[in-house]
Amino acid sequence: MSARQSPLRKAEPVSTVLIVEDDPAVAEALALLLDLHDIPSRVARTPAEALAAVGEGRIRLVVQDMNFRPGATSGEDGAALFRALRRADPALPVLLMTAWTSLETAVALVREGAADYFGKPWDDTKLVAAVRNLTRLRALEEESARARDERAASRAVLASRHDLRGLVYESEAMHRLVSLAVKIAPADVPVLVTGPNGAGKERIAEIVQANSRRAGAPFVKVHAGALPHDLLESELFGVEAGAYTGAHRMREGRFEAAHGGTLFLDEIGTLPPEGQVKLLRILQSGEFERLGSSHTRRVDVRVVCATNADLAEQIRKGLFREDLYFRLNVVELAVPALKDRPDDVLPLAAALLASFAAPRPAPALSPAARRALVGYAWPGNVRELENRLRRALLVDGGELLGPTALGFGDDAPATAAPERGDPAERAALESVIVKHAGRVSQAAEELGLSRQALYRKMERLGITLERRPRD
Repeated sequence: MSARQSPLRKAEPVSTVLIVEDDPAVAEALALLLDLHDIPSRVARTPAEALAAVGEGRIRLVVQDMNFRPGATSGEDGAALFRALRRADPALPVLLMTAWTSLETAVALVREGAADYFGKPWDDTKLVAAVRNLTRLRALEEESARARDERAASRAVLASRHDLRGLVYESEAMHRLVSLAVKIAPADVPVLVTGPNGAGKERIAEIVQANSRRAGAPFVKVHAGALPHDLLESELFGVEAGAYTGAHRMREGRFEAAHGGTLFLDEIGTLPPEGQVKLLRILQSGEFERLGSSHTRRVDVRVVCATNADLAEQIRKGLFREDLYFRLNVVELAVPALKDRPDDVLPLAAALLASFAAPRPAPALSPAARRALVGYAWPGNVRELENRLRRALLVDGGELLGPTALGFGDDAPATAAPERGDPAERAALESVIVKHAGRVSQAAEELGLSRQALYRKMERLGITLERRPRD
């Protein structure tokens, strides 16, 4: 094995392009071409040398020949090497160099995942462009993988130090939210949890309670929108016997029940004006009277509220008190919609399936089902995901769930579920496609790829064009 470096380089670079070519003249020509463009490379003469080089972990791209035995023309050697490289490093991009006699094999390998193929003799400009772009994408993938590993480590530390109430997530957006929730939990101030219906606001409230000094005290939940307005006061503050017809005995309200702990008021935006006034008073002083009583009582309660409404807009319309809003919104925890955190969909689905199927083993999701789940917009958020999975287990009950069992049918979303590391590659490819206004031929030329190879990458990454591409 030989390494080719610029004379100014003192040591072998951390990552490089591996040229796998048994013809010394061709190997030298390729190495010189890359060197002229400041692309570090090294040469392996045999498949065994190539696999050893990849095993060292410093190869970012492989440019490989298709034939290595004297007189061989079918490309079988190249196919075997390509598959061995895929086993060694499934994310490693491979460019195939082929003569016309092994072209059919090269085309088949591109369908298996090779980045592209170039015929001999090759076009220097296109080859260099392809090498540059593929190595850049590989670098982006590696950086993305490092960031994912760091986030995973950070999540593990957070979960080891705090009670996250079994919350399952992988997205950076949720990690920031949960980190803020456990940070403010001990502060004992009112918290406003905002976000769409079904996104998990109650779970965030539970995390605040579980990591506060009130963790062992009552955690009382009240859905303000589900209480009739004429019963709201008695439900929250209690009622004395004889206060109204049918009130035969004294009953304490939710605030008294939560004394020393936390009261979670869901859908606070539906609270009527009279309820808002009394809530404001208890937040300011801790004081209240039961319905039908003139005796003032005091409670020590932390209030956590949740809403899917735009309270600022309700204030402008005169439907919500501004002073109450500022009392409640000491800290706001905004829960993102599920469509805005697609990284969470599959981990959530796996955890929910395991929970719903217990004690039986959870069924697996087919590749098509995974694509459908990630590509769907989830207007009902996590609650809708739960319902679809429950239904799938009841209706299907098999060991493998497809999109039909999940209720998607033949109109399952076409967006592909990105593999790990693909978000960076997807973003890079999308930027080039947008730059050329969807003209695939021009985008492929800039990337140094054939149109077919670019289309395959787009399909794998779930990149679609809004209109018919202009080639």
